[in-house]
Amino acid sequence: SCPPCPVSALPSLGIDFVEAAAGGTGLEPHTDPRFLFLKSNTLAVLNMIEYIASETLRVGRFNFSSDQIRELVPESQAYMDLLAFERKLDQTIMRKRVDIQEALKRPMKQKRKLRLYISNTFNPAKPDADDSDGSIASWELRVEGKLLDDPGKLKRKFSSFFKSLVIELDKDLYGPDNHLVEWHRTPTTQETDGFQVKRPGDVSVRCTLLLMLDYQPPQFKLDPRLARLLGIHTQTRSCIIQALWQYVKTNKLQDSHDKEYINCDKYFQQIFDCPRLKFSEIPQRLTNLLLPPDPIVINHVISVDPNDQKKTACYDIDVEVEDPLKSQMSSFLLSTANQQEIASLDNKIHETIESINQLKIQRDFMLSFSRDPKGYIQDWLKSQSRDLKMMTDVVGNPEEERRAAFYHEPWSQEAVSRYFYCKIQQRRQELEQALAVRNT
Repeated sequence: SCPPCPVSALPSLGIDFVEAAAGGTGLEPHTDPRFLFLKSNTLAVLNMIEYIASETLRVGRFNFSSDQIRELVPESQAYMDLLAFERKLDQTIMRKRVDIQEALKRPMKQKRKLRLYISNTFNPAKPDADDSDGSIASWELRVEGKLLDDPGKLKRKFSSFFKSLVIELDKDLYGPDNHLVEWHRTPTTQETDGFQVKRPGDVSVRCTLLLMLDYQPPQFKLDPRLARLLGIHTQTRSCIIQALWQYVKTNKLQDSHDKEYINCDKYFQQIFDCPRLKFSEIPQRLTNLLLPPDPIVINHVISVDPNDQKKTACYDIDVEVEDPLKSQMSSFLLSTANQQEIASLDNKIHETIESINQLKIQRDFMLSFSRDPKGYIQDWLKSQSRDLKMMTDVVGNPEEERRAAFYHEPWSQEAVSRYFYCKIQQRRQELEQALAVRNT
C-alpha cells in the first residue's frame, strides 16, 4: 500500500517547508511530494484561519461587557464555564473536520475477498426435437461472483470490479474467428451480476479466463528493474513517485549544490539511461517504465460428462473496495441538520447578553446619580455635548471660543487672509462667467 505522509513525518523529508515554499530548493512544485502536501493542506489552513476569526467574533459577541456582572449575578459564572467548554468543543470538532477533509483527499480502500464462481451446464442433443436448437448438443458457461462478508445494504454488481473479461476457447474446436469472447468496460456499460457464454458442442473444452481488475485510482505494473529496486510490483503512479523520492533521500542522490537535480547511482543509470536528471523529469520518464497490470488468469475445463460432479469451481480474488467510513465522513461534513437550531439558540443567547449589558448600564447610571446627583448631572451633560458634536460633525471647544483672547492668536490672521482670498477667487469666477455669457 502507498505509505502515508503524516504531518509528523514532514521534518524527515530533509528540506524546510518554508524554504521549499519560497523556491529556495529549486525543486518543481508539481512533482515534489512536499509541495503537493503543502498544496493539499491549503484549504485546511484557510478553514482553520476562518474558524479562528469567527471564534474571536463569537467570544466578543457572547461575553459580558464587564466583569462586575459576574459579581452581581452569581449564576453568570456557570454560563462563562459553559462558554469556555463550548469553545474547546468547537476547536476539537474543527480539528476533526480538518482531519476528515484531509483523509477524504486520499484513497480510502479496504482489502476484501471476491469469490468467483465458474460453472457450466451441458444440454445433450434431442433427436426428436422439433426445432433445430434442441437437436444440437450445447453447453453454457457462467461466470459469477460476490463479495464475502459484505456488510453493505446495496450489493455491488459483479461486473463493476473488472475493466475487461476475455474467455479464450479451444481454437482447434471453434476456429480462429469464434474462439474469443470479450467484454470491455465503456462509459455506457450497464453493470451485471455475471457473464454467460453458450456454444454448441458435445466434447469437453479447455478455456482460459483473463480478468482485468478495474483499479481506482489506476495502478501500473513496474518495469522489472524498477520493481526490484523499489520492491513494488503494481501500484498507483503517486505511490511510485513517492517511493522513488524516498529512495533518492535514503541514498542521498539529491545534488548538494543544485537541489533540482538528482545524481543517478548505477541502478538509476541502468533504468533511466542518464547520469543526472531533474526530479521534474521523473514523471515523464516513468511513462515508458509503467505497464498495464497483469490480468488474473484462470484455466478451466468445460466438462460435458454427465457423471462429472465438479462442474463448479470457486476462486477467491483480492479486490479493493471503498471504505464504508468514507460515505459517513462525507455525510458528516455536509450535514447541516442542526445548524439552523444552533443559529437560533445563538441569537437568543446574544439577545439575552445584550439585555443584561443594557441593564448593567442603567444600574450604573442610577447608582452614580444616587451618590452625587449634581456632579453626575454635570458629567452627563458634558458627555452628551461631546456625543452631540460627534453626531453633527461639529468641531471646536465652546469654552475657549467664548473668550476674546482666543481670536488674537496668530492663526486668526491667517484664517482672515484665507477667507478673503477665497471670496476674491469666488467673485473673479463669477465675473469671468458673466463676461463669457455676454460675449456669446
